[in-house]
Amino acid sequence: MPLNILVTGGAGFVGSHTVLELLNAGHAVICVDNLCNAYGGGAGSKLPESLKRVQEITGASVTFYDVDIRNPAELQTVFAKHKIDCVVHFAALKAVGESCRIPLKYYQNNITGTSVLLETMAEAGVFKIVYSSSATVYGEPQKLPLTENHPTGSCTNPYGKSKYFTEEIMKDLCESDPRWTVVSLRYFNPVGAHESGRIGEDPNGEPNNLMPYISQVAVGRRECLRVFGSNYDTPDGTGVRDYIHIVDLAEGHVKAIDKLAGGSIAGFCVYNLGTGRGYSVLEVVKAFSKASGKTVKYEIVDRRAGDVAASYADVSLAAKELGWTAKRGLDEMCADTWNWQKNNPNGFAGKTSSFRRGKARTGCRKVQSTGGLLSFRAKVVKLPSLDSSLPRQAQQQYENANGTKKSTNPHDGVTLGKCTALA
Repeated sequence: MPLNILVTGGAGFVGSHTVLELLNAGHAVICVDNLCNAYGGGAGSKLPESLKRVQEITGASVTFYDVDIRNPAELQTVFAKHKIDCVVHFAALKAVGESCRIPLKYYQNNITGTSVLLETMAEAGVFKIVYSSSATVYGEPQKLPLTENHPTGSCTNPYGKSKYFTEEIMKDLCESDPRWTVVSLRYFNPVGAHESGRIGEDPNGEPNNLMPYISQVAVGRRECLRVFGSNYDTPDGTGVRDYIHIVDLAEGHVKAIDKLAGGSIAGFCVYNLGTGRGYSVLEVVKAFSKASGKTVKYEIVDRRAGDVAASYADVSLAAKELGWTAKRGLDEMCADTWNWQKNNPNGFAGKTSSFRRGKARTGCRKVQSTGGLLSFRAKVVKLPSLDSSLPRQAQQQYENANGTKKSTNPHDGVTLGKCTALA
C-alpha cells in the first residue's frame, strides 16, 4: 500500500538513494533537509541537485522543504501540510573526526534534532519511524561477526555516542508509550552509487570514508591514499571492514517500511545492514583499480590509536525478519562508484573547481528565535527546472594545521587528508 513518507536528510548520500527506492516502490515522499551535507543546486535553484536527478531517474516528483529539524515551528508546518504515515530519519552530522573536535555540535544536531522530531511526530499523531543508526554503537568488537545482541555504548567518538544515545532515547520512548514503533538500522560501511551514475557520494570537502577518497585519487583530485597500519591480524595486515552497496542499503529501508506498515512489529527493533563479509583496505584498493583501470597510489603509515583490526556484521536477523539480504559484491560496489566519479569528477557541482566555494556551515545553519517563537523558513517545490550548471554552495574543508584530518572511528581504515610522496 502506498504511504506518505517523510524523509529527513533526504538530499544526502544515503537519503537520496533511499528516496529513489521509495519512489520506485510507489510511495509518496516528502523530504526535509537543511543542506548541511548536500549540494543545494546553486543560486536560483530550489531543489537539491541529488533530488532533481532522482526525479529524472524515476519520473516521479519529490516534495522538498528546506528545513532544520531542530526548529519545531518548521517541522510542525510540514506535518500540518501533509498526512504523514511514517518517517525515515537520516538528518545528522556524520564526520567522525569532526565530531571529536566539535562534539557539542554533534550532540546538538544529532540528539537535540531527533528529540524535536520525535516530539513533533507525537503531536501530529505519527508513531512509526525508521532510524539511521550505525555500527559505531558497538565500539570495539568483542566477537565477530557482530550481532544485534553485541554490547553497545563503548563508543570511541562523539558521532558514535550520538547514535547510541539516540537509540537509548528511542528505547525509553517505546517503553513509555506503546503507540511507538521504531526500527533502528545499524549500517556498516555504505559505498557505491546508483547504476545510472547520476547520483552518488559527494562529500563536502575532505572525504570521511574510504571509497570516495579512493575514487578521488583515481580521478586525479587527490594525490594518494594513506593506509594506517599493515600489521593487523588480518590476511594482508590492513584493517577489514564490512562494505555494503548503497542500493542494497536503500532497499533495506524499503523492507523496513514494509515491516512497519504490516503491523507485525512493535516497540524498538534493531537490525544490522551489511553484507556479512569483511574486505581489507588493500582488497578494496585492488578491486577499485581493476574496476577503474586506474592505479590508486597509496602509502602505508603507522597504526592509529583506537583503530580495530576487523569489523563485519551478522545479517541473519534482517534476512529472517525483513526478508532482506545484500545482493551486490565488492566488484559492483567499485564499478558503480567509478561510474559515478568519472562522470561527475567534481560531484554534483559539475564543471567547477575540486573544492566547493563558500563559507563553512559548522554544525549547519543556526535556528533563529524571536520572542520565543522560532522563525519559519521552509520552502516546498515540485518538479522544478533541471538547470544544474550553477556553482556549488560550498562547505569549507575542516583540516588540521598540517592538512590532515584524522579519524578515530574503529570502522575506518584510512586517514583523510593530504599525502606525502610515496616512499
